[in-house]
Amino acid sequence: MTGDATDLDWDHPNPFTLRMVPGEADIDGLNHTNNSVYVRWCDSVGWAHSEALGLALADWQRIDRAMAIRRGEYDYLLPSHLGDELLLGTWVYGSDGKLLMERRFQLIRLRDRATVMRGRWQLVCIELSSGRPRRLPPEFAQVYLPVMVLAKDDTGGAAASDRA
Repeated sequence: MTGDATDLDWDHPNPFTLRMVPGEADIDGLNHTNNSVYVRWCDSVGWAHSEALGLALADWQRIDRAMAIRRGEYDYLLPSHLGDELLLGTWVYGSDGKLLMERRFQLIRLRDRATVMRGRWQLVCIELSSGRPRRLPPEFAQVYLPVMVLAKDDTGGAAASDRA
C-alpha cells in the first residue's frame, strides 16, 4: 500500500493506492472530472500494482501472456473537481486459478472521505502472440493469487475465487 490509506473506509482490506489530482485537461464541460479519466486512472493503478508485485509489461512479453480486460464496469457515484485530492485503491479480487481474474477499484475524495467511483474488471489470461485464451502461467499465479481478496461480491454471489 502506498500513501496514507489506512484510516479510510475501503471496501476491502489492504488496497494498493495511488494519489490522483484532476488537472485542467481532466475537467469536462460539466465542470467535473470526465468519466474517461477515471478509466485511464484505473489502468494506471492496475499497472502500478502489477509492477509493485514484480510483474511488469516486459515480464508479460517474455512469458507471452497477459491479463486482458474482458469486461469493465464503473459506478460513478459523486463528482470530483479540479485540484481535488483523491486516492485510488485497487485489489486483485478473485480468480478461478486457471483463466480468469477480477480486479476491483475504489476512488476516495480525501477532503470528505467520500467514495467517488467504484469499478471492476473481469480479466482473462491470453497468449500475447495469438490473442487466444490460455491458462494462467505459474508466474501469474505465484504473484497475483497470494494477494487476492477472498470475499463475497456485492450481490451476494461467489467471488471468482469461489467458482471453479
